[in-house]
Amino acid sequence: MAHNPESIAKQVEQSGESGKGLPPLDKWHPELSGDIDIRITRDGQWIFKGEPLAREAIVRLFSTILRREDDGHYYLVTPVEKWRIEVEDAPLLAHSLEVKGQGSDQALYLTTNVGETLAVGDEHPLVVGCYPDSDEPRPVVKVRHGLEARLVTAAYYDLAEHVIERKADDGSLVLGVWSDGNFYEIGQGS
Repeated sequence: MAHNPESIAKQVEQSGESGKGLPPLDKWHPELSGDIDIRITRDGQWIFKGEPLAREAIVRLFSTILRREDDGHYYLVTPVEKWRIEVEDAPLLAHSLEVKGQGSDQALYLTTNVGETLAVGDEHPLVVGCYPDSDEPRPVVKVRHGLEARLVTAAYYDLAEHVIERKADDGSLVLGVWSDGNFYEIGQGS
């Protein structure tokens, strides 16, 4: 059994799926191997046994084999093992925003801390909620397999520059942004 990041990475590489795009996580259903001392901090650092994971390549690989299951827990999954890890907030961060086009025809693109670019749309919707017991906004984009990427403050401020006010179906005014033909509500208007 793998008890460290290097051996987990080796299993994925030996599966023959490494380097072929995203691993087929939806086809991998091993039994729980246990908990592994990996924690993703709110600021996006991957910590193993109290120390940051030193190899960026492993962090990138792990971001492709991570999923959140219906029990609310996060797991690193290989073809033969499944390890529960701790995630303090969202496992990924969206740190830059690119906007193409204007108005209802615009498209928003977010780049994550692991170098993946997500097109905000049906596959990667934007959701702006709040942290529990707080009015602090929690803007996230859905990634895959139950994962989210939280927009860092700078990306959220960049997003705010493209917010418009629009009348909702019930006649109230809402604030939001357009991307890929969808309107994503982020708050109440005046």
